[in-house]
Amino acid sequence: MTETHVRSHAPARLRALLAALTLGMSCGPAAAEPLRAVVELFTSQGCAACRSADPVIGDLARQPGILALTLPVTYWDYLGWKDTLAQRPFGERQHGYSGVHGARQMFTPQAVINGSASTVGSDRPALEKLLRESSARGGLSVPVRGEERDERIVIEIGAEPAPKAELKGDVWLVPVLRSRPVAIGGGENPGRTATYVNVVRGMQRLGPWTGQAVRFEVPRAAARVGEADAWVVVVQGSAGGRPGRIYGAAKGPGL
Repeated sequence: MTETHVRSHAPARLRALLAALTLGMSCGPAAAEPLRAVVELFTSQGCAACRSADPVIGDLARQPGILALTLPVTYWDYLGWKDTLAQRPFGERQHGYSGVHGARQMFTPQAVINGSASTVGSDRPALEKLLRESSARGGLSVPVRGEERDERIVIEIGAEPAPKAELKGDVWLVPVLRSRPVAIGGGENPGRTATYVNVVRGMQRLGPWTGQAVRFEVPRAAARVGEADAWVVVVQGSAGGRPGRIYGAAKGPGL
């Protein structure tokens, strides 16, 4: 049994441009293939059950076509170690997912795939199964491209191939810290040094998305928060104010 830690409108010219993007859902000249999945790992430095999820998310982060993100939560801090990378909004995001997925409990390590399915983050076979199923359903359907131009980040979002009239979502700029070793001095993992990859340092909403092509420009400084040294873009639907399906994503330079 897998161990877990449980707690009870854009112009036609732009549309044509985006339709012609050959880089699909990734960005940068070195991109090997378009992104097909976003995996979010909710974890905590003070949670013993999370130890076995760290190498799994590390392996996923190195796989072409997958954007793997680490979101440390604060709600296990009372166990004796305050997570040095955790932010309260990440727990709120996880709680939002639990409402959408009908789960009664929040737990770590939890992996959420494309905002629409979840499993135990250390359960590699279950994760691979969900990734295969996501790919069979088309994976991420919306092309996203982001690049740095001088001191600005330019982001271009394509149109959803079959948009619904009621489709609502948001475009997010997500600063990340590519790698961070942490010496844990308390909680359930005292004396252990863990290395976390693609650690989310914040989520900046750039604007709404309704399934149509759209373009954003933001200062590069917007992605340099909380020691972040890289960034990603996520296009995500929303359901009653809660995070929903992820339609598209892109990695920034260096990821």
